[in-house]
Amino acid sequence: MTQASGTIFIVVAPSGAGKTSLVAALLEAEPSVCLSVSHTTRAAREGEIDGKHYHFISHAEFETMIRQGDFLEYAEVYGNYYGTSSGWIRSRLAEGQDILLEIDWQGARQVRKVFPEAVGIFIVPPSIEELERRLRGRATDSPEVIERRLASARNEIDMIPEYDYMVVNENFERARLDLISIVRAQRLRTPVQRLRFADKLAHMGTQR
Repeated sequence: MTQASGTIFIVVAPSGAGKTSLVAALLEAEPSVCLSVSHTTRAAREGEIDGKHYHFISHAEFETMIRQGDFLEYAEVYGNYYGTSSGWIRSRLAEGQDILLEIDWQGARQVRKVFPEAVGIFIVPPSIEELERRLRGRATDSPEVIERRLASARNEIDMIPEYDYMVVNENFERARLDLISIVRAQRLRTPVQRLRFADKLAHMGTQR
């Protein structure tokens, strides 16, 4: 079997849309998909493990990596940097590994400039009202931060046409299955399958 190059799946969503939970469910169903672990300058939250949830580094270290061109994409969000290692991504793709990037819209645009074939998936809440209810229900942000997140969400939703797929997270189980279906369908696309099974197809006499 011929080694195929991996696929980048980019998952973007407004804060509170349920992206993290859906990504976790996808990775549980499709363990061969590798989640990219971002670098960040924000402090670790309770229960977060360095190297598993994020690579936690200082602002100075992050800015050194920017100057060295180490990031495929990076952005500053609410005063903290977040970035994706370019070398790590490229090595995994060369090994045929499918990669999932859970990033914001700024990072998504940067990645797709370098990898236009990356698959963009936007997770959208059923309504702004429901998104506000979820954000307030988390009880982790001040009213001012919630208003800022809602304003950002409206701007981000206007960017949906930039993405290949849109998943509405109104019912979690349906959204989970939709996300899994996208990954599986991309893997079954003819160009991917022809490369992956080139040797078998050659023996069948189907290669031209």
